[in-house]
Amino acid sequence: MSYYSIDAILTDAQKIPCTFSLPIPHLGHLDDNPGGDIPVHVPIQLPLYLATLLAIQRLSPTAPPLVSIDLPDSLGPRVLNALKADPRTVNLRGLERGFYEGAGRVLELLEDEGEGVGECVGEAFKIRAAEIADHARNTSRGGMAGGEGEGFLRGLEEWERQCEFQYSLGVEAEV
Repeated sequence: MSYYSIDAILTDAQKIPCTFSLPIPHLGHLDDNPGGDIPVHVPIQLPLYLATLLAIQRLSPTAPPLVSIDLPDSLGPRVLNALKADPRTVNLRGLERGFYEGAGRVLELLEDEGEGVGECVGEAFKIRAAEIADHARNTSRGGMAGGEGEGFLRGLEEWERQCEFQYSLGVEAEV
């Protein structure tokens, strides 16, 4: 991740569901309750950068982290089932701008809980990458009619769009 990367900044600003393990006084503004406290075990949406910092903080070596991170909706059962069924039909751009980068960051924090999720996202990426490469090959050689595969391209998240562009450049260089 680059310090000057707009995609990295936008990924860090994404809000993810978290739960505090301790009551936190005077930080109610994080949960639209100015001047109030954050109670224990109440779900709250925090930006990824803040959730990351709080998830690794402990008051003592044996204490639990201040925040436990929950799976966001973009990695929930509904999306995972759709990815398992046919990853090419899922509009990842509609779920999250930087789906893969955000998923990677969240899964790093979840450790054991996200093991099956990571495998599912990885398999989906492989299938979608093959489709992106096939689309780039066919459109640059005039094999695909205008509009065919356009719906799939609209659903590409940012990293996939960059891959598609690079594939297109590589195919043009071959020709």
